[in-house]
Amino acid sequence: MPESSELRFVFDTNVVISALLLRRSVSRQAFDRAISIGKLLISHATVAELNQVLSKQKFRKYITREESVEFLNAFVQNSIMVEVTRYISICRDPRDDKFIELAIAGQAKYIVTGDKDLLNLHPFGELAILTPRQFLEFSIAGAG
Repeated sequence: MPESSELRFVFDTNVVISALLLRRSVSRQAFDRAISIGKLLISHATVAELNQVLSKQKFRKYITREESVEFLNAFVQNSIMVEVTRYISICRDPRDDKFIELAIAGQAKYIVTGDKDLLNLHPFGELAILTPRQFLEFSIAGAG
């Protein structure tokens, strides 16, 4: 059970990749903001997807394999690993369900994503599903 004051966030794979590769991007600002005010949540499924995407050859022109491994290790060490025990089938794209499952299992307040399939589910119960820009506006306004 998280402390009542501890904010928890789930960032989808594409936002994490954008935050890593584009250091001045809105995704990076949202990523840095979330880290400064709370904790990022990960699951085995989200880490596996992130590792798979970071392994793609197309990213080698932006980041070496060693740098991506270093980032992934730091990301995992500075996040909370959550055991997902309840599986959900709600997203149009079943590959997105893992982010909802993680958020629910880890009691996250936000999912930050650019994925329209996830954004269309906002709000999902008490869970806010926001773009990086919306998250920044919301959290800076003091609602975070």
